[in-house]
Amino acid sequence: MKRLLTGLSLALSVVLIAQKIPAKKSPLVLYSYQTSGCDVKGYFDPSKYKKEEIEGTYQLLSSLTWSPFTSLIVFNPTKFDLVRSNSQQLLQQTEKEYLERKKELDELQVIDLPIWKKQHEEALKLLENEYQLKKSILMGYADPQSLLNSKFYNTCKEYADAMTTKDKEKMYLVWKSLFEPKKGEETYSGTLEAFNFKWKDPRKDDYAFIDLMNAFNNCANHSFRPKADEDNTLFKTFEKVFVTVKRDCDEP
Repeated sequence: MKRLLTGLSLALSVVLIAQKIPAKKSPLVLYSYQTSGCDVKGYFDPSKYKKEEIEGTYQLLSSLTWSPFTSLIVFNPTKFDLVRSNSQQLLQQTEKEYLERKKELDELQVIDLPIWKKQHEEALKLLENEYQLKKSILMGYADPQSLLNSKFYNTCKEYADAMTTKDKEKMYLVWKSLFEPKKGEETYSGTLEAFNFKWKDPRKDDYAFIDLMNAFNNCANHSFRPKADEDNTLFKTFEKVFVTVKRDCDEP
């Protein structure tokens, strides 16, 4: 019996000692990234987050915020002719850029929190809208009547109707309004002098179409473009995953 009690006492002592020893913490892992003007080193707990999730979330806030589509800026009849004659090739290029970015977003791992899941969904929605708008513009240059079937027709109806009407006077009226100052707003492009210069050009109808298409593009863009994160709320939330953060910033 004495031997049994001694054994039980030793076992109990081992348990008590084990309880007093704190659990060994996982060593923090470094993740380096950049913000505006700063190189940042963040150290995170690998038992709480995966590096792939942190990397994916950072990409969602940085490289994947930029549009994947090749810039399409048309301001003169020469570029107008080029876009119109190459619309099919440009549409194929646009689809390729869309599919590549969509694949990136679909495969992205983000931190398992509602804010990042929502951000991921919004990035996919933004990509889809950018893609639909780019297609509308390219198809519109090749066939203006296609704008009547655009996803953005009801949102930017005034400009689409002006580009598809058979009544040139109506088109000219909307075109000229782009250059007339409105209270509290900037004119679309330059002044009435700029409009008069285009009006006297032999290709004034093409200039009208170009300016109206750019107005349609701006109108549609503003209808779905998210507000800028001026307070850097998302990056501040992102940094909360790190136990320690060290910054090396350029001097102002």
